[in-house]
Amino acid sequence: MTEGPIYQSEFIRKAEALVLENITNEQFGVSQLAEAMNMSRSNLLRKIRRDAHRSASQFIREIRLKKSMELLRQGTLSVSEISYEVGFGSTSYYIKCFREFYGYPPGEASKRSFDSTPAAPKSWRRHQWKLLTAVTLMLIVVAGLLFWNRPEASETSPEKSIAVLPFKNESGDSTNLYFINGLMESTLGNLQKIEDLRVISRTSSEKYRNTDKAVPEIARELGVRYLVEGSGQKVGDKVLLHIQLIEASDDRPLWSEQYSREAGDIFALQNEVARKIADAIEAVVTPDELEQIQKKPTENLQAYDYYLRGLEPMWTGTREGWLQAIAFFEKAIGEDPQFALAYADIAIAYFFLDQYKKEKQYTEQINNYADKALLYDPESAESLIAKAMYYMQVEDYRLALPHLEKALEYNPNASAVVQILADYYARIIPDTGKYLEYALKGMQLDVAGADSITMSYTYLHLSNALVQTGFIDESLEYIRTSLSYNPANPFAPYLEAYILYARDRDMAMTTKLLTREWKRDTTRLDILQEVGKMHYFQEEYDSAYYYYKKFVDAREKGNLNMFPQEDIKIGVVYEKMGRDAEAAHLFRSYDDYCEQDQSIYKSASTAVKYAHEGNNEAAIEQLRIFASQENYQYWILLFMEIDPIMKPLKKHPGFDQVMKQIKERFWENKEELEKSLERKGLL
Repeated sequence: MTEGPIYQSEFIRKAEALVLENITNEQFGVSQLAEAMNMSRSNLLRKIRRDAHRSASQFIREIRLKKSMELLRQGTLSVSEISYEVGFGSTSYYIKCFREFYGYPPGEASKRSFDSTPAAPKSWRRHQWKLLTAVTLMLIVVAGLLFWNRPEASETSPEKSIAVLPFKNESGDSTNLYFINGLMESTLGNLQKIEDLRVISRTSSEKYRNTDKAVPEIARELGVRYLVEGSGQKVGDKVLLHIQLIEASDDRPLWSEQYSREAGDIFALQNEVARKIADAIEAVVTPDELEQIQKKPTENLQAYDYYLRGLEPMWTGTREGWLQAIAFFEKAIGEDPQFALAYADIAIAYFFLDQYKKEKQYTEQINNYADKALLYDPESAESLIAKAMYYMQVEDYRLALPHLEKALEYNPNASAVVQILADYYARIIPDTGKYLEYALKGMQLDVAGADSITMSYTYLHLSNALVQTGFIDESLEYIRTSLSYNPANPFAPYLEAYILYARDRDMAMTTKLLTREWKRDTTRLDILQEVGKMHYFQEEYDSAYYYYKKFVDAREKGNLNMFPQEDIKIGVVYEKMGRDAEAAHLFRSYDDYCEQDQSIYKSASTAVKYAHEGNNEAAIEQLRIFASQENYQYWILLFMEIDPIMKPLKKHPGFDQVMKQIKERFWENKEELEKSLERKGLL
């Protein structure tokens, strides 16, 4: 028996029993508990928070710690054995959690066998009896206010989440639409600068331009608590605007106002609207954010008019639209040669024109216009994004990063920047923790992308980030969501095959799934080499050679620098087939790759090199270096030990210990990442 139920409601007792049934399974987390309880993850999080006044992960962790206390009292197992017995993948992390929970390390538990009360801050312990009644009453009242009287959609929406719906043009003149859209864009842009708000992207809101859906339904689909609606018209030099802030739960306006202003007052009007919306939601607006909101983009109204006219074609996302936008932005600069926003958007438009071209045409223009934007407004998110895009154009990604991060400081809700950073940490400078954080944030900001294909890729990226950090079930859920949006997504089945391997460890099935995908499109060199690798891991060298040779031939024919990190595996297969000269060339290629690698995986790759050369001591030392790294991919845990190259290394007395360290480090990072993401409201 354990110490008894930690919490008292029937729901919580059932949840606790399920955790105890799976206590030894370190992978049994929030998603697994939700499945066992036959409910959604969001409902589980809400009900545990309501009944236990803890996060779901904290609830599970405390049950594990209570069970560990029972085992410690029995005195038959060591601390290390108990940590694994109660589902902690890392002994050091278990000791850290135990100390935080009880106030002393588990090694002292036997000395304090009659004191199993979790630790509390001294100030709380001193006054706990005086405060107990008041706190209990307060929790009952708060729980009632927060959970019993609110509809389901509002319960899952962050408190200060908001979407700005497309404004309606009340003018009979359709040519004024650009101006009304500009008012909407400026309202959105000003709100995005407030970090205390979560502001849905323009692309997500745009879907509702001509919708008949009711406010609660729109808010539920966007996952927001508030919506901004507006309508207006421009009559001569007058701007007429009606705008309201709606609380979605009961479809009631929190704030509403009608404006009639001179066109010259347009910037003051935009600033006032943003401040009043923020005040109504009780959002915290810092002095720096207020300064950003109050900043005038230009003093020249004609320049601003040209700029607004350029935004419409810019949003089309087509070559013709970008060229048309550039023409308007250049007219804006002609009216105001210090119009930083216009310079920035010209640079961005040129970047998009060049984005998928092998031969770049507009590098100089991007750089020049970005520099002008920074010259006239160095504290603008758009200026910084423009310069970051120049560095991306010339593939100097390390210089792009600080500009992107600084842009996010000035505009914390910039979904485009968030998506770029997610891709950056996925491909350029791999960091699984940051990749997942930005992928989750991007999902929050761009929750309803413009089309199903975009949404399919958004969910694909989120699934990839989740599996790399060890969230297997969540990853599987989102990859299937990706496929539901676009069954023809060419990358989703490829990723799904590996997620299923992470869950089931069935390599034969993974090989079958990947082979099937390659046969659907035999030009896919990425899948081709993966099929070869699956056969390599199973030491089916004839089959591995069949696929690897096709890959190598195609790579050489196309003069492609694809997957150099795999050359040592391919070399081993060639060696097994008696192709020694070609194998030697592949081994040299891998040596060059290790030498040039600047990522966190350099020591792991070098360890494989030394293991292949029979230098086991050097290989173990490199693995020890790698064990100190942070945020590496889950694939390391799944594939390093089964790599045939590493087989001789397993006889080394230090191998098991260093692999244990690598695994412990991974799970410690996962636990810390999960807590960090929960604190930020991303999980």
